[in-house]
Amino acid sequence: MWQFVFRRVAQAVVVLWAAYTVSFLLLFALPGDSVDAVAGASGAATTVDPAELDRRRAEYGFDEPLFTQYAHHLADALRGDFGASFASGEPVGALIAEALPQTVQLTVPALVLAIVLGTTVATLATYRVSRWLQQLLLSLPSLAISIPTFWIGLMLIQVLSFRAPVFPAFGNDGWRGLVLPTITLAVPTAALLAQVLAKSLSKTLDEPYVQTARAKGVGPTRIRLRHALQNASLPALTVVGLLVGGLLANAVLIEIVFSRNGLGRIVVDAVTLQDVPVVQGVVVFSAVVFVSVNLLVDLIYPLLDPRIVPSRERSAA
Repeated sequence: MWQFVFRRVAQAVVVLWAAYTVSFLLLFALPGDSVDAVAGASGAATTVDPAELDRRRAEYGFDEPLFTQYAHHLADALRGDFGASFASGEPVGALIAEALPQTVQLTVPALVLAIVLGTTVATLATYRVSRWLQQLLLSLPSLAISIPTFWIGLMLIQVLSFRAPVFPAFGNDGWRGLVLPTITLAVPTAALLAQVLAKSLSKTLDEPYVQTARAKGVGPTRIRLRHALQNASLPALTVVGLLVGGLLANAVLIEIVFSRNGLGRIVVDAVTLQDVPVVQGVVVFSAVVFVSVNLLVDLIYPLLDPRIVPSRERSAA
């Protein structure tokens, strides 16, 4: 078991390093640098003395070779220090801590709603009472996945904010302002979860132990909830771990659509200004959440099925 945990932790470290390195290289591949971007955004690009711009570049270390800059930034990141924003001068940790509650208020309810919707659709789709209804339920996940997330948000705003002013379209005010962005973020996640769970549940319902339960007179609902759902949830559990990363990525877009102040707004502003410390701080934080959730999922697997660890270790060997 300890070997299993060590391998997962080692993989998580590699993922964090890769996320940090790729984000660093992508930002420096953009034309210009943070000094030019900040000066242009403030309208001072044509009024600031070029010597002053060069002095600022030297202050931030932009005059050093790329590898030297990378090594310095990585060494600071390993100590948990991502520096201060080039644009505002505020510490990166403080910026993330200020915006994080708004993003958590959006992503956590969206994940819960996605799990409830996905499980409900997948379970109902396995009932064979009406073939057309079953086909309709099975087609819903594919349809929801194919629709762009931002389009769902815009349609909800059009219907439930403009035509029928039930919920506010923009802002961070109260629980009512969370309803539309939460639904928008949850729909594609629920669709993918329902697609995986429905397929797994259909296979599980054909297992011999389920047939035995039916022969003993156990009802269809109890068979699904008490016997089949736990075993069928293993593939879906993997999807939930992966979808956390997708939720964080989609949250960036959703916060822009609904004008919410969260990590998404910080990322967009930081990328526009090529604010390297802020972007890398958010990227590393998101990667930490992603690998932590997936590590937790890997540790939960043996609790649901003790055969998981030996089989994985043999396959890895």
